[in-house]
Amino acid sequence: MRTDVTKKLQDLRHLDWTERGATSGTAGSFLKAREVSGGGTWYYKLSCYDSYRGVYGHECVNEVVASRLMGILGIDHVAYRLVHASVSVDGCEFETWLNRSRSFRKPKEQKLALDTFFDLYKLPGESPLDLCERFGWLEQVQKIMLVDYLIANRDRHGANIEVLRNVNGGFRLAPVFDSGLSFVFSCYDDEARAGAFDPLKDVNANNYLGTRSLEENVRRFVTHPIRVHPIEYRHRNELFGGLDGVLSAAHFEKMWEIVWERWCIYEALCNS
Repeated sequence: MRTDVTKKLQDLRHLDWTERGATSGTAGSFLKAREVSGGGTWYYKLSCYDSYRGVYGHECVNEVVASRLMGILGIDHVAYRLVHASVSVDGCEFETWLNRSRSFRKPKEQKLALDTFFDLYKLPGESPLDLCERFGWLEQVQKIMLVDYLIANRDRHGANIEVLRNVNGGFRLAPVFDSGLSFVFSCYDDEARAGAFDPLKDVNANNYLGTRSLEENVRRFVTHPIRVHPIEYRHRNELFGGLDGVLSAAHFEKMWEIVWERWCIYEALCNS
């Protein structure tokens, strides 16, 4: 039984959705909320929102599937839960699906967006990718590039990778998070468009590291097999188990095609 999906409707109308971040390539905003309880800090995120359409899209479903995929690959990531909930935004109530996750920061750690960190610590002539290699993060960055390629993620901008600083002044990269603008998110609820999507399309991505081409990033910068667990065809059920009724079968079929066909290409590159 899946433990990362709550299908029973939860009453989360008390959450305050005042934190808004503009999306890349879509209209509207992602709305975020946080809640502090005895178990620590919890973060909540909706799919896209605007005042006309309300809450729409399925980025939250993509986030959970991407989280499951990184679990299979063995990549350090934020674990998201998909929650069926009632929420209140701008005085209107919505029944929707949202993401819930714990804070990934350790006690007293401070966070910096990678683009901000780069501006503070870069050497003359150094690129963001060079800086990551200098700090010993090259393999982690390569894993980010690989997973973004596998899920067709369009939005790995400079604040979607974070650096964490501990009390002793040491730095580490945060686990991978915010992977919702991926798969066939731009098709929304249109099953025909989702079914027609080319699983190998080299989408124009908002990448802070490398190039805007997900495929080129893998071919140029993931130049040798990195330490991840292989994806096997049996993992299809692991990726989508418990999500029936949340999104159409056509969407899930295309999401699997994207992952599987891209993984086969990556394996061929490793063996060439």
